[in-house]
Amino acid sequence: MYLLNIMVEKIRSLAENDRLFDYIINQLQQFESLGPLPGILLPMLEAFLPILPLVGFVLANSVVYGLFQGFLYSWIGAFFGSVLVFMLVRRLGQKRFFNVIRRNKQVRRVMLWLEDHGFGPLFLLMCFPFSPSSVINVVAGLSAVSRQQFILAVFLGKSVMIFTVSYVGSSIASFAQNPVKTVVVGVCILLFWILGKFIEKRLQQKTRKRSHRSG
Repeated sequence: MYLLNIMVEKIRSLAENDRLFDYIINQLQQFESLGPLPGILLPMLEAFLPILPLVGFVLANSVVYGLFQGFLYSWIGAFFGSVLVFMLVRRLGQKRFFNVIRRNKQVRRVMLWLEDHGFGPLFLLMCFPFSPSSVINVVAGLSAVSRQQFILAVFLGKSVMIFTVSYVGSSIASFAQNPVKTVVVGVCILLFWILGKFIEKRLQQKTRKRSHRSG
């Protein structure tokens, strides 16, 4: 707890002085000898610690490793971090601590909303760079959302979000001069959405067939 408080204060201090981004880049460059490991571990840690700046990590990865490798390392860390949190919460969800969270009215409302709509809202939430992904992972784990729906939403949603942030980070100046790039990003989001809904329907059909056979 003491170390966590120190970390929070350091991040807050760096953010207030506009030095957080430079600090992350310096840390990645300092541990460059470890290869892609720091670029993967930092986004993975954010899934467990919401105080960490995922967008900052993704931008820094795109600067240090380049667009493609930076995107890949960020995506691997964020994807597996989210799935790990989801699986841990799903496994330990009956513990007293999680029961207290589950009884919260707002949490209950979000859980029911996710259960009713499945892939759609999860995908959209994962697409937004500043959505509280660690909170979403926990609430999804406590809900009755299927593991397949969650993994699919994280797989596609994080791909859109991380690629968009990496792309913006590597060519932020050219966005204002070339609006076509903004349209390309929007089309990519729409295509991922359609693909996700198609796969979700296929999963639902398979689930229904299995339930009919078992019945």
